Amino acid sequence: MTPAPRVAPDGIPVGFEGFIRQNIPWHPCDNADQVDPHDGQGFDCATIDAPLSWQDPAAGTITLALARHVATGNRQGALLTNPGGPGASGVDYIVSAWSEYGQKLRDAYDVVSFDPRGVQRSTPIVCMDDADKDAFLAASYSDTEAGIAQMAADAEAWGQACARNTGPLLGHVDTQSAAYDMNLIRVLLGEKSLNYMGFSYGTQLGAYYAGLFPQVVGRMVLDGAIDITLSTDDAALQQAMGIEQALRQYVDNCLASAGCPLTGPTDRAMGQIKGIFDAALNRPFPTSTGRDVTQTLAFFGVAVTLYDQRSWPVLTQALQEVMEHGSGNALLYLADFYNDRKPGGSFSTNSIEAFIAIGCLDSRGTTDLAAMKSEAARIIEAAPTVGEFFGYGGITCQDWPYPLVPAQFDFSAPGAGPIVVIGTTHDPATPYRWAQALTNTLADAILLTFDGEGHTAYGRSNACIVDTVDAYLVDGTVPEKGKTC
Repeated sequence: MTPAPRVAPDGIPVGFEGFIRQNIPWHPCDNADQVDPHDGQGFDCATIDAPLSWQDPAAGTITLALARHVATGNRQGALLTNPGGPGASGVDYIVSAWSEYGQKLRDAYDVVSFDPRGVQRSTPIVCMDDADKDAFLAASYSDTEAGIAQMAADAEAWGQACARNTGPLLGHVDTQSAAYDMNLIRVLLGEKSLNYMGFSYGTQLGAYYAGLFPQVVGRMVLDGAIDITLSTDDAALQQAMGIEQALRQYVDNCLASAGCPLTGPTDRAMGQIKGIFDAALNRPFPTSTGRDVTQTLAFFGVAVTLYDQRSWPVLTQALQEVMEHGSGNALLYLADFYNDRKPGGSFSTNSIEAFIAIGCLDSRGTTDLAAMKSEAARIIEAAPTVGEFFGYGGITCQDWPYPLVPAQFDFSAPGAGPIVVIGTTHDPATPYRWAQALTNTLADAILLTFDGEGHTAYGRSNACIVDTVDAYLVDGTVPEKGKTC
Protein backbone atom coordinates (compact mmCIF):
# COMPACT_ATOMS: atom_id res chain seq x y z
CA MET A 1 0.00 0.00 0.00
CA THR A 2 1.32 3.44 -0.93
CA PRO A 3 1.76 5.48 2.26
CA ALA A 4 -0.37 8.57 2.71
CA PRO A 5 1.61 11.77 2.16
CA ARG A 6 2.60 13.93 5.12
CA VAL A 7 0.54 17.11 5.09
CA ALA A 8 0.88 20.64 6.44
CA PRO A 9 -1.95 22.25 8.45
CA ASP A 10 -3.58 23.53 5.23
CA GLY A 11 -3.72 19.98 3.90
CA ILE A 12 -1.11 20.44 1.16
CA PRO A 13 1.38 17.55 1.34
CA VAL A 14 4.96 18.32 2.29
CA GLY A 15 7.06 18.76 -0.85
CA PHE A 16 4.21 20.20 -2.92
CA GLU A 17 4.32 23.77 -1.59
CA GLY A 18 5.30 25.13 -5.00
CA PHE A 19 1.84 24.40 -6.35
CA ILE A 20 0.20 26.87 -3.97
CA ARG A 21 2.38 29.73 -5.21
CA GLN A 22 0.55 29.91 -8.56
CA ASN A 23 -2.32 32.25 -9.27
CA ILE A 24 -5.53 31.23 -11.02
CA PRO A 25 -5.40 33.03 -14.41
CA TRP A 26 -9.12 33.75 -14.78
CA HIS A 27 -10.32 35.06 -18.15
CA PRO A 28 -13.71 35.15 -19.92
CA CYS A 29 -14.52 31.71 -21.29
CA ASP A 30 -14.14 31.48 -25.06
CA ASN A 31 -13.71 28.98 -27.87
CA ALA A 32 -10.16 28.25 -26.78
CA ASP A 33 -11.63 26.90 -23.53
CA GLN A 34 -14.01 24.68 -25.57
CA VAL A 35 -16.87 26.85 -24.28
CA ASP A 36 -19.20 28.60 -26.70
CA PRO A 37 -18.91 32.34 -25.82
CA HIS A 38 -22.70 32.66 -26.07
CA ASP A 39 -23.35 29.78 -23.67
CA GLY A 40 -20.47 30.81 -21.46
CA GLN A 41 -21.37 34.48 -21.23
CA GLY A 42 -20.65 35.70 -17.72
CA PHE A 43 -18.34 32.78 -16.93
CA ASP A 44 -14.60 32.84 -16.39
CA CYS A 45 -12.28 29.96 -17.24
CA ALA A 46 -8.75 29.02 -16.19
CA THR A 47 -6.28 26.18 -15.97
CA ILE A 48 -3.94 25.44 -13.08
CA ASP A 49 -1.09 23.01 -12.54
CA ALA A 50 -1.42 20.03 -10.21
CA PRO A 51 0.98 17.18 -9.46
CA LEU A 52 0.62 13.99 -11.46
CA SER A 53 1.11 12.07 -8.23
CA TRP A 54 0.32 13.40 -4.76
CA GLN A 55 2.87 10.89 -3.40
CA ASP A 56 5.82 11.86 -5.64
CA PRO A 57 6.60 15.55 -6.25
CA ALA A 58 9.08 14.57 -8.96
CA ALA A 59 6.54 12.62 -11.05
CA GLY A 60 5.54 15.62 -13.16
CA THR A 61 2.49 17.83 -13.53
CA ILE A 62 -0.97 17.81 -15.07
CA THR A 63 -3.43 20.61 -15.72
CA LEU A 64 -6.88 21.11 -14.24
CA ALA A 65 -9.56 23.15 -16.03
CA LEU A 66 -11.80 25.44 -13.95
CA ALA A 67 -14.82 27.65 -14.57
CA ARG A 68 -16.69 30.09 -12.34
CA HIS A 69 -19.51 32.58 -12.21
CA VAL A 70 -18.84 35.33 -9.73
CA ALA A 71 -21.38 36.18 -7.04
CA THR A 72 -24.15 38.45 -8.27
CA GLY A 73 -24.78 40.10 -4.89
CA ASN A 74 -23.06 40.48 -1.54
CA ARG A 75 -20.24 37.95 -1.96
CA GLN A 76 -19.40 35.76 1.02
CA GLY A 77 -17.04 33.28 -0.57
CA ALA A 78 -16.63 30.52 -3.16
CA LEU A 79 -18.65 27.34 -3.57
CA LEU A 80 -16.97 24.44 -5.36
CA THR A 81 -19.21 21.98 -7.24
CA ASN A 82 -18.90 18.64 -9.00
CA PRO A 83 -21.64 17.04 -11.17
CA GLY A 84 -20.62 13.42 -10.76
CA GLY A 85 -20.01 10.64 -13.23
CA PRO A 86 -17.31 9.83 -12.43
CA GLY A 87 -16.13 11.51 -15.59
CA ALA A 88 -18.61 14.36 -16.01
CA SER A 89 -17.21 17.76 -16.92
CA GLY A 90 -17.64 20.34 -14.20
CA VAL A 91 -16.99 23.14 -16.70
CA ASP A 92 -19.83 21.98 -18.94
CA TYR A 93 -22.02 21.45 -15.91
CA ILE A 94 -21.66 24.86 -14.32
CA VAL A 95 -22.21 26.70 -17.60
CA SER A 96 -25.51 24.85 -18.12
CA ALA A 97 -26.70 24.49 -14.51
CA TRP A 98 -25.80 27.80 -12.84
CA SER A 99 -29.12 29.39 -13.82
CA GLU A 100 -30.98 26.57 -12.01
CA TYR A 101 -29.32 27.41 -8.70
CA GLY A 102 -31.27 29.47 -6.21
CA GLN A 103 -30.92 33.24 -6.49
CA LYS A 104 -29.88 33.46 -2.84
CA LEU A 105 -26.95 31.13 -3.47
CA ARG A 106 -25.93 32.85 -6.71
CA ASP A 107 -25.93 36.22 -4.97
CA ALA A 108 -23.68 34.99 -2.16
CA TYR A 109 -21.12 32.73 -3.82
CA ASP A 110 -18.67 32.61 -6.64
CA VAL A 111 -19.81 29.22 -7.99
CA VAL A 112 -16.74 27.31 -9.19
CA SER A 113 -16.46 23.94 -10.89
CA PHE A 114 -13.68 21.92 -12.50
CA ASP A 115 -12.94 19.00 -14.76
CA PRO A 116 -11.34 16.42 -12.45
CA ARG A 117 -8.00 14.91 -13.36
CA GLY A 118 -8.37 12.75 -16.45
CA VAL A 119 -11.59 14.46 -17.55
CA GLN A 120 -12.21 16.47 -20.72
CA ARG A 121 -10.39 19.85 -20.56
CA SER A 122 -8.05 18.79 -17.76
CA THR A 123 -5.21 16.47 -18.77
CA PRO A 124 -7.44 13.74 -20.22
CA ILE A 125 -7.62 9.98 -20.32
CA VAL A 126 -7.43 8.77 -23.92
CA CYS A 127 -8.29 5.21 -24.92
CA MET A 128 -9.63 4.06 -28.31
CA ASP A 129 -10.37 5.96 -31.49
CA ASP A 130 -13.99 6.85 -32.21
CA ALA A 131 -14.78 3.80 -34.35
CA ASP A 132 -13.35 1.32 -31.84
CA LYS A 133 -15.03 3.15 -28.96
CA ASP A 134 -18.32 2.95 -30.84
CA ALA A 135 -17.96 -0.80 -31.18
CA PHE A 136 -16.94 -1.18 -27.54
CA LEU A 137 -19.99 0.72 -26.28
CA ALA A 138 -22.41 -1.18 -28.52
CA ALA A 139 -21.06 -4.66 -27.75
CA SER A 140 -23.56 -7.08 -26.17
CA TYR A 141 -22.76 -10.39 -24.54
CA SER A 142 -24.69 -13.57 -23.88
CA ASP A 143 -24.50 -15.23 -20.49
CA THR A 144 -22.50 -18.12 -21.90
CA GLU A 145 -18.90 -19.23 -21.60
CA ALA A 146 -18.14 -17.72 -25.01
CA GLY A 147 -19.99 -14.49 -24.21
CA ILE A 148 -18.19 -14.00 -20.92
CA ALA A 149 -14.82 -14.75 -22.54
CA GLN A 150 -15.50 -12.12 -25.21
CA MET A 151 -16.50 -9.61 -22.53
CA ALA A 152 -13.18 -10.22 -20.75
CA ALA A 153 -11.19 -9.90 -23.98
CA ASP A 154 -12.90 -6.61 -24.85
CA ALA A 155 -12.33 -5.21 -21.35
CA GLU A 156 -8.64 -6.12 -21.49
CA ALA A 157 -8.25 -4.52 -24.93
CA TRP A 158 -9.90 -1.33 -23.63
CA GLY A 159 -7.56 -1.15 -20.65
CA GLN A 160 -4.50 -1.73 -22.82
CA ALA A 161 -5.59 1.04 -25.19
CA CYS A 162 -6.08 3.43 -22.25
CA ALA A 163 -2.62 2.62 -20.88
CA ARG A 164 -0.99 2.98 -24.29
CA ASN A 165 -2.63 6.32 -25.12
CA THR A 166 -2.80 7.93 -21.67
CA GLY A 167 0.41 6.90 -19.96
CA PRO A 168 1.14 7.22 -16.21
CA LEU A 169 -1.84 9.51 -15.57
CA LEU A 170 -4.07 6.43 -15.86
CA GLY A 171 -2.76 5.23 -12.51
CA HIS A 172 -3.45 8.55 -10.76
CA VAL A 173 -7.09 9.42 -11.55
CA ASP A 174 -8.47 7.87 -8.36
CA THR A 175 -10.97 9.77 -6.24
CA GLN A 176 -8.51 10.28 -3.39
CA SER A 177 -6.10 12.11 -5.72
CA ALA A 178 -8.97 14.23 -7.03
CA ALA A 179 -9.84 15.18 -3.45
CA TYR A 180 -6.28 16.43 -2.99
CA ASP A 181 -6.80 18.49 -6.17
CA MET A 182 -9.91 20.00 -4.60
CA ASN A 183 -7.88 21.08 -1.61
CA LEU A 184 -5.34 22.71 -3.90
CA ILE A 185 -8.19 24.58 -5.63
CA ARG A 186 -9.51 25.70 -2.23
CA VAL A 187 -6.13 27.13 -1.26
CA LEU A 188 -5.69 28.90 -4.61
CA LEU A 189 -9.19 30.40 -4.28
CA GLY A 190 -8.08 31.89 -0.97
CA GLU A 191 -10.75 30.03 1.01
CA LYS A 192 -9.99 29.04 4.61
CA SER A 193 -12.55 26.24 4.37
CA LEU A 194 -14.18 24.38 1.48
CA ASN A 195 -17.82 25.10 0.78
CA TYR A 196 -18.95 22.36 -1.59
CA MET A 197 -21.97 20.91 -3.35
CA GLY A 198 -21.52 17.55 -5.07
CA PHE A 199 -23.99 15.48 -7.07
CA SER A 200 -24.03 11.70 -7.60
CA TYR A 201 -20.36 10.58 -7.77
CA GLY A 202 -19.60 14.13 -6.62
CA THR A 203 -20.93 13.02 -3.23
CA GLN A 204 -18.22 10.36 -3.07
CA LEU A 205 -15.67 13.01 -3.96
CA GLY A 206 -17.05 15.26 -1.23
CA ALA A 207 -17.11 12.45 1.34
CA TYR A 208 -13.49 11.59 0.51
CA TYR A 209 -12.54 15.24 0.93
CA ALA A 210 -14.30 15.38 4.29
CA GLY A 211 -12.46 12.27 5.45
CA LEU A 212 -9.08 13.55 4.29
CA PHE A 213 -9.45 17.20 5.35
CA PRO A 214 -12.11 17.43 8.08
CA GLN A 215 -10.41 20.46 9.62
CA VAL A 216 -11.11 22.63 6.56
CA VAL A 217 -14.61 21.47 5.61
CA GLY A 218 -17.05 24.37 5.49
CA ARG A 219 -20.67 23.91 4.42
CA MET A 220 -21.08 20.74 2.37
CA VAL A 221 -24.10 19.36 0.49
CA LEU A 222 -24.03 15.84 -0.99
CA ASP A 223 -26.99 15.31 -3.35
CA GLY A 224 -27.79 11.90 -4.87
CA ALA A 225 -25.50 10.24 -2.37
CA ILE A 226 -23.27 7.22 -2.87
CA ASP A 227 -22.78 4.72 -0.06
CA ILE A 228 -18.98 4.81 0.15
CA THR A 229 -18.88 1.70 2.35
CA LEU A 230 -20.44 -0.61 -0.25
CA SER A 231 -18.44 -3.21 -2.15
CA THR A 232 -18.53 -2.98 -5.93
CA ASP A 233 -20.65 -6.11 -6.13
CA ASP A 234 -23.22 -4.90 -3.59
CA ALA A 235 -23.34 -1.51 -5.30
CA ALA A 236 -24.16 -3.21 -8.62
CA LEU A 237 -26.99 -5.17 -7.01
CA GLN A 238 -28.52 -2.13 -5.35
CA GLN A 239 -28.18 0.07 -8.41
CA ALA A 240 -29.92 -2.58 -10.52
CA MET A 241 -32.73 -2.57 -7.99
CA GLY A 242 -32.86 1.24 -8.18
CA ILE A 243 -33.15 1.20 -11.97
CA GLU A 244 -35.78 -1.54 -11.78
CA GLN A 245 -37.84 0.48 -9.28
CA ALA A 246 -37.56 3.64 -11.38
CA LEU A 247 -38.62 1.74 -14.49
CA ARG A 248 -41.68 0.42 -12.66
CA GLN A 249 -42.56 4.00 -11.69
CA TYR A 250 -42.35 4.95 -15.37
CA VAL A 251 -44.42 1.94 -16.42
CA ASP A 252 -47.18 2.75 -13.92
CA ASN A 253 -47.28 6.31 -15.21
CA CYS A 254 -47.31 5.14 -18.83
CA LEU A 255 -50.13 2.65 -18.25
CA ALA A 256 -52.23 5.43 -16.73
CA SER A 257 -51.64 7.72 -19.73
CA ALA A 258 -53.12 7.86 -23.20
CA GLY A 259 -51.00 6.46 -26.01
CA CYS A 260 -48.93 4.08 -23.92
CA PRO A 261 -47.72 1.17 -26.10
CA LEU A 262 -47.43 -1.13 -23.08
CA THR A 263 -50.31 -3.21 -21.73
CA GLY A 264 -50.95 -3.86 -18.06
CA PRO A 265 -50.75 -4.96 -15.41
CA THR A 266 -47.33 -3.62 -14.37
CA ASP A 267 -45.50 -6.95 -14.34
CA ARG A 268 -46.73 -7.73 -17.84
CA ALA A 269 -45.58 -4.33 -19.10
CA MET A 270 -42.17 -4.78 -17.48
CA GLY A 271 -41.97 -8.12 -19.27
CA GLN A 272 -42.64 -6.38 -22.58
CA ILE A 273 -39.64 -4.11 -22.00
CA LYS A 274 -37.57 -7.15 -21.07
CA GLY A 275 -38.74 -8.70 -24.33
CA ILE A 276 -37.30 -5.74 -26.25
CA PHE A 277 -33.93 -6.25 -24.56
CA ASP A 278 -34.00 -9.98 -25.24
CA ALA A 279 -34.90 -9.50 -28.91
CA ALA A 280 -32.09 -6.99 -29.44
CA LEU A 281 -29.43 -9.48 -28.32
CA ASN A 282 -29.76 -11.67 -31.40
CA ARG A 283 -31.53 -9.29 -33.79
CA PRO A 284 -30.57 -5.66 -33.14
CA PHE A 285 -33.16 -3.10 -34.19
CA PRO A 286 -32.42 -1.29 -37.46
CA THR A 287 -32.34 2.48 -37.76
CA SER A 288 -32.35 5.00 -40.59
CA THR A 289 -28.69 5.79 -39.82
CA GLY A 290 -27.48 2.36 -40.84
CA ARG A 291 -26.43 1.64 -37.26
CA ASP A 292 -28.30 -1.04 -35.34
CA VAL A 293 -29.53 -0.82 -31.77
CA THR A 294 -27.87 -3.66 -29.92
CA GLN A 295 -29.07 -4.97 -26.59
CA THR A 296 -26.59 -2.76 -24.73
CA LEU A 297 -27.61 0.35 -26.66
CA ALA A 298 -31.26 -0.45 -26.04
CA PHE A 299 -30.60 -0.54 -22.31
CA PHE A 300 -28.70 2.77 -22.43
CA GLY A 301 -31.62 4.31 -24.32
CA VAL A 302 -34.11 3.22 -21.69
CA ALA A 303 -31.95 3.94 -18.64
CA VAL A 304 -31.05 7.52 -19.55
CA THR A 305 -34.71 8.57 -19.53
CA LEU A 306 -35.14 7.43 -15.93
CA TYR A 307 -32.80 10.12 -14.60
CA ASP A 308 -35.48 12.78 -15.02
CA GLN A 309 -39.22 12.16 -15.33
CA ARG A 310 -39.43 14.97 -17.89
CA SER A 311 -37.83 12.44 -20.26
CA TRP A 312 -40.55 9.82 -19.80
CA PRO A 313 -42.55 10.93 -22.87
CA VAL A 314 -39.44 10.37 -25.00
CA LEU A 315 -39.14 6.84 -23.65
CA THR A 316 -42.79 6.23 -24.51
CA GLN A 317 -42.07 7.36 -28.08
CA ALA A 318 -39.01 5.10 -28.30
CA LEU A 319 -40.90 2.05 -27.04
CA GLN A 320 -43.77 2.76 -29.42
CA GLU A 321 -41.37 2.91 -32.38
CA VAL A 322 -39.82 -0.42 -31.46
CA MET A 323 -43.03 -2.25 -30.59
CA GLU A 324 -45.15 -0.98 -33.47
CA HIS A 325 -42.62 -0.47 -36.26
CA GLY A 326 -39.49 -2.41 -35.25
CA SER A 327 -37.48 0.80 -35.52
CA GLY A 328 -34.67 1.70 -33.13
CA ASN A 329 -34.30 5.35 -34.19
CA ALA A 330 -35.45 6.93 -30.93
CA LEU A 331 -33.63 4.40 -28.77
CA LEU A 332 -30.42 5.07 -30.68
CA TYR A 333 -30.85 8.81 -30.21
CA LEU A 334 -31.23 8.28 -26.47
CA ALA A 335 -28.28 5.89 -26.25
CA ASP A 336 -26.07 8.37 -28.12
CA PHE A 337 -27.17 11.10 -25.74
CA TYR A 338 -26.19 8.86 -22.82
CA ASN A 339 -22.76 8.17 -24.35
CA ASP A 340 -22.13 11.78 -25.50
CA ARG A 341 -21.87 10.57 -29.11
CA LYS A 342 -22.29 13.12 -31.90
CA PRO A 343 -24.21 12.29 -35.11
CA GLY A 344 -20.99 12.16 -37.12
CA GLY A 345 -19.49 9.46 -34.93
CA SER A 346 -17.19 11.50 -32.69
CA PHE A 347 -17.71 11.96 -28.95
CA SER A 348 -18.14 15.28 -27.20
CA THR A 349 -16.58 14.05 -23.94
CA ASN A 350 -14.33 11.35 -22.57
CA SER A 351 -16.78 10.55 -19.78
CA ILE A 352 -16.81 6.79 -20.54
CA GLU A 353 -13.02 6.62 -20.42
CA ALA A 354 -12.92 8.45 -17.10
CA PHE A 355 -15.83 6.49 -15.64
CA ILE A 356 -14.09 3.17 -16.16
CA ALA A 357 -10.60 4.34 -15.19
CA ILE A 358 -11.63 6.06 -11.98
CA GLY A 359 -13.86 3.15 -11.01
CA CYS A 360 -11.07 0.61 -11.55
CA LEU A 361 -8.70 2.52 -9.27
CA ASP A 362 -11.26 3.07 -6.51
CA SER A 363 -12.91 -0.33 -6.14
CA ARG A 364 -13.13 -3.70 -7.86
CA GLY A 365 -15.59 -6.55 -7.80
CA THR A 366 -14.80 -10.23 -7.43
CA THR A 367 -13.09 -11.86 -10.42
CA ASP A 368 -13.90 -15.41 -9.39
CA LEU A 369 -16.06 -16.75 -12.21
CA ALA A 370 -18.24 -18.94 -10.00
CA ALA A 371 -18.84 -16.04 -7.62
CA MET A 372 -19.67 -13.73 -10.52
CA LYS A 373 -22.19 -16.22 -11.91
CA SER A 374 -23.82 -16.54 -8.51
CA GLU A 375 -23.90 -12.75 -8.10
CA ALA A 376 -25.37 -12.28 -11.59
CA ALA A 377 -28.20 -14.68 -10.73
CA ARG A 378 -28.85 -12.80 -7.50
CA ILE A 379 -29.05 -9.49 -9.35
CA ILE A 380 -31.46 -10.88 -11.96
CA GLU A 381 -33.68 -12.27 -9.23
CA ALA A 382 -33.82 -8.84 -7.56
CA ALA A 383 -34.17 -6.88 -10.82
CA PRO A 384 -35.58 -9.22 -13.48
CA THR A 385 -36.00 -6.58 -16.20
CA VAL A 386 -32.60 -4.86 -16.08
CA GLY A 387 -30.48 -7.09 -13.85
CA GLU A 388 -28.60 -8.77 -16.70
CA PHE A 389 -26.83 -5.47 -17.42
CA PHE A 390 -25.28 -5.33 -13.94
CA GLY A 391 -23.71 -8.76 -13.61
CA TYR A 392 -20.06 -9.78 -14.15
CA GLY A 393 -18.85 -6.33 -13.12
CA GLY A 394 -15.56 -7.74 -11.87
CA ILE A 395 -14.51 -8.42 -15.48
CA THR A 396 -14.23 -4.70 -16.25
CA CYS A 397 -11.24 -4.20 -13.99
CA GLN A 398 -9.74 -7.68 -13.66
CA ASP A 399 -6.93 -6.91 -16.15
CA TRP A 400 -6.67 -3.18 -15.50
CA PRO A 401 -3.07 -2.06 -16.06
CA TYR A 402 -2.76 -0.13 -12.78
CA PRO A 403 -3.38 -1.29 -9.21
CA LEU A 404 -6.19 -0.40 -6.86
CA VAL A 405 -5.71 2.81 -4.84
CA PRO A 406 -7.19 2.14 -1.38
CA ALA A 407 -8.72 4.97 0.62
CA GLN A 408 -6.54 6.12 3.54
CA PHE A 409 -8.80 7.99 5.93
CA ASP A 410 -11.66 7.60 8.38
CA PHE A 411 -14.89 7.35 6.37
CA SER A 412 -16.84 8.90 9.26
CA ALA A 413 -14.97 12.22 8.78
CA PRO A 414 -15.07 13.22 12.47
CA GLY A 415 -15.09 16.97 12.94
CA ALA A 416 -16.18 17.76 9.37
CA GLY A 417 -19.93 18.28 9.96
CA PRO A 418 -22.66 19.17 9.85
CA ILE A 419 -22.93 17.84 6.30
CA VAL A 420 -26.28 17.84 4.47
CA VAL A 421 -26.99 14.63 2.54
CA ILE A 422 -29.87 14.65 0.03
CA GLY A 423 -31.68 11.52 -1.13
CA THR A 424 -34.47 11.17 -3.69
CA THR A 425 -36.91 8.40 -2.84
CA HIS A 426 -37.09 6.98 -6.39
CA ASP A 427 -33.60 7.85 -7.60
CA PRO A 428 -32.62 5.26 -10.25
CA ALA A 429 -28.85 5.80 -10.19
CA THR A 430 -28.13 6.37 -6.51
CA PRO A 431 -30.86 4.61 -4.55
CA TYR A 432 -32.38 6.39 -1.56
CA ARG A 433 -30.92 3.79 0.79
CA TRP A 434 -27.46 5.04 -0.20
CA ALA A 435 -28.28 8.51 1.10
CA GLN A 436 -29.49 6.95 4.34
CA ALA A 437 -26.30 4.91 4.57
CA LEU A 438 -23.97 7.86 3.92
CA THR A 439 -25.81 9.89 6.54
CA ASN A 440 -25.20 7.10 9.04
CA THR A 441 -21.55 6.69 7.99
CA LEU A 442 -20.62 10.34 8.48
CA ALA A 443 -20.10 11.36 12.07
CA ASP A 444 -22.15 14.54 11.72
CA ALA A 445 -24.66 14.54 8.87
CA ILE A 446 -28.33 15.33 8.38
CA LEU A 447 -30.55 13.67 5.76
CA LEU A 448 -32.79 15.84 3.58
CA THR A 449 -35.32 13.82 1.55
CA PHE A 450 -36.93 14.67 -1.77
CA ASP A 451 -40.02 12.50 -2.21
CA GLY A 452 -40.04 12.14 -5.96
CA GLU A 453 -38.56 10.73 -9.16
CA GLY A 454 -35.26 11.13 -10.95
CA HIS A 455 -31.58 11.46 -10.16
CA THR A 456 -30.53 14.11 -7.59
CA ALA A 457 -32.78 16.89 -6.34
CA TYR A 458 -31.28 20.39 -6.17
CA GLY A 459 -32.21 22.45 -9.22
CA ARG A 460 -34.61 19.86 -10.66
CA SER A 461 -37.11 19.07 -7.91
CA ASN A 462 -38.97 21.83 -6.06
CA ALA A 463 -38.60 25.12 -4.24
CA CYS A 464 -38.52 23.37 -0.86
CA ILE A 465 -35.22 21.67 -1.71
CA VAL A 466 -33.69 24.81 -3.21
CA ASP A 467 -34.75 27.02 -0.30
CA THR A 468 -33.56 24.52 2.33
CA VAL A 469 -30.17 24.03 0.68
CA ASP A 470 -29.66 27.74 0.08
CA ALA A 471 -30.53 28.54 3.69
CA TYR A 472 -27.87 26.07 4.82
CA LEU A 473 -25.14 27.13 2.36
CA VAL A 474 -25.71 30.87 2.70
CA ASP A 475 -26.96 31.29 6.29
CA GLY A 476 -25.72 28.10 7.94
CA THR A 477 -29.23 26.97 8.83
CA VAL A 478 -29.04 23.18 9.16
CA PRO A 479 -32.26 21.38 8.06
CA GLU A 480 -34.31 19.86 10.86
CA LYS A 481 -33.91 16.12 11.29
CA GLY A 482 -36.26 14.10 9.09
CA LYS A 483 -37.18 16.96 6.76
CA THR A 484 -38.89 15.82 3.56
CA CYS A 485 -39.71 17.99 0.54
